[in-house]
Amino acid sequence: MENEKKKIKDSHEIGGFLRGVEIIGNKLPHPAMLFLILSLIVILISHFVASTGASVTYFDAKAKTEVTKKAVSLLNKEGLAYMFNTATTNFTGFAPLGTVLVAMLGVGVAEWTGLFNSTLKKLLMNANTRYLTPIVIFAGIMSNIASDAGYLVVVPIGAIIFAMAGRHPLAGIAAAFAGVSGGFSANLVLGTTDPLLTGITNQALTAAGIDIQLAPTCNWYFLAASTVFLTIVGTIITDKIVEKNLGPYTGTYQPDNDPVTELESKGLRNALISLIIYCVIMGFLMFPHNAVFKSLQPDGEMTLKGFLHGGLIPGILLLFLIPGLAYGKTIGKIKTSHDIVEAMTTSMKSMSGYLVLTFFASQFIAYFGKTNLGTIVSFKGADALEAAGLTGFPLIILFIFLSAFLNLFMGSASAKWAIMAPIFVPMMYRLGLSPALTQVAYRIGDSSTNIITPLMSYFSVIVILMQKYDKKSGLGTLMSLMLPYSLSFLIFWSLLMGIWILIGLPVGPEAPLFI
Repeated sequence: MENEKKKIKDSHEIGGFLRGVEIIGNKLPHPAMLFLILSLIVILISHFVASTGASVTYFDAKAKTEVTKKAVSLLNKEGLAYMFNTATTNFTGFAPLGTVLVAMLGVGVAEWTGLFNSTLKKLLMNANTRYLTPIVIFAGIMSNIASDAGYLVVVPIGAIIFAMAGRHPLAGIAAAFAGVSGGFSANLVLGTTDPLLTGITNQALTAAGIDIQLAPTCNWYFLAASTVFLTIVGTIITDKIVEKNLGPYTGTYQPDNDPVTELESKGLRNALISLIIYCVIMGFLMFPHNAVFKSLQPDGEMTLKGFLHGGLIPGILLLFLIPGLAYGKTIGKIKTSHDIVEAMTTSMKSMSGYLVLTFFASQFIAYFGKTNLGTIVSFKGADALEAAGLTGFPLIILFIFLSAFLNLFMGSASAKWAIMAPIFVPMMYRLGLSPALTQVAYRIGDSSTNIITPLMSYFSVIVILMQKYDKKSGLGTLMSLMLPYSLSFLIFWSLLMGIWILIGLPVGPEAPLFI
């Protein structure tokens, strides 16, 4: 009885804390204005730090050269000119902007015709809703194979699936976002991040005169196990904390729960046929040795690297557009080209708030990068870790937490690793820790705090999506939803690393823990 009372008390304390985070966060100005305020703060801090002459010099593993970064003030002639001259390109060049808008043209058609609703109704007809959470989180983790596709596909569908199952749509967004972004490094197969980070690690090893070269598979064993582990942890956090704190859904969104008609079933069949045909054609364009979408790399290998970084988004557009057209044509929702344009226009109208928010968010992120504040913070943190004088597992844990902290200031995993790898990879190596272990420890910390930093490119996208289901949602709501995932992933993923080291398992093929 006492244990039950303690559990209830602890639950109330957790819920009260998260509710406090939400209330405080939502009392802040509109997220767009908050990014404006943060931009002004960065401008002021940059002037103060630059006046002290702060700078760092390091070997950049990506550029293969020594680089000096000085704090740059935005409150001088050059800084003011920079802010005015780049305001437009900061906005139009913001990484997720084109990605989101292009993909939404196809997603909008699939949603407008009713393809999403009918598909999900068919899938959920006999499904056990208790398995929805692990399915959504697992799909989110696996989606990082396709770069940013998870943010555009899995997160919105997570909300719809939960709503149609009678669950809170914000819980669906939170679960999907946790998988896509919090579990960004985990996967059962290799993704684009693996060769990218491993290449930087190898450059750092070469620069330090260490005769070791890692394969892109060097973290595969640990990250594959992490996929299952994070799915379990994320499911518990969603069902036991996040969804309970949200309570019953009282928003205005009403999913269509009418039975699937015979005409809709025919439309789904035609949509599936068109999807299969499209996938077969895309497979032919992507996977044969001299496929159209493969490009020749400097090392002579034909790969899909260029397509995955540029052509995948138009591919996602067609992935939704073609089945959406087949479904809409079958049920009579699409009769002429005017209907297609109306569907796309409707989806673009829903993105107007995102465009406003993106303008201010893009300025903040650009200013932070221009001032070099993130780089300076990274190096000061590195100096502190080196001065701690720890070794073994305590050093790995401290490194994970440092990576998680620095991720709050620098969103790009590769840019941050290009700065950190030349410092930490040789340092850990000399203390007996393998470069593969150092790299995977970095990936744990880097992924865990993706979901709570406004510097993450898609953070504003998630805020706008939440407001579709709850107009009162804001930055505080998202922070309170994602904080339990972030802390849990950071703590339990680190514990998994500890167990892995205790057992002595390699983190990947031919990738031992220690030298």
